[in-house]
Amino acid sequence: MNQEIYTPQPIDTSDVELPKELEALVEQMSKNVHDVWAETRIKQGWKYGSERNDELKTYPCLIPYEELPEEEKEYDRNTCIGTLKLIMKLGFDISKAQNKTQQV
Repeated sequence: MNQEIYTPQPIDTSDVELPKELEALVEQMSKNVHDVWAETRIKQGWKYGSERNDELKTYPCLIPYEELPEEEKEYDRNTCIGTLKLIMKLGFDISKAQNKTQQV
C-alpha cells in the first residue's frame, strides 16, 4: 500500500453549463442511480427501515425514487450532473439519437 498522502484531483467542471434539454436526462439518470444502488443493497440483505441500522441492515432510502426526500434526490441529481458535465468537459457531445425513442 502506498504510504503517501492521497490528494484527489478531480477535473474542474465549474465552467460547464448543462443545456436545459438535458434536465429530463438528469432526472432519468438519477432514478436509475438510485435503483442500481437500491438493488445492490437489497442483494446484500438490506431492507427498508425507518432508521439506518448497519447491524440490522435497514435503511430508510430503500423506497422508490419518487418517494425519496428531496435532499436524497438532490444527492443523486448532483452525481448525475457531475458525470454529464465531465463528459462534456472531456469533449463529448450529449444528444438524443434521431428516431430512437425508448420509454423507461
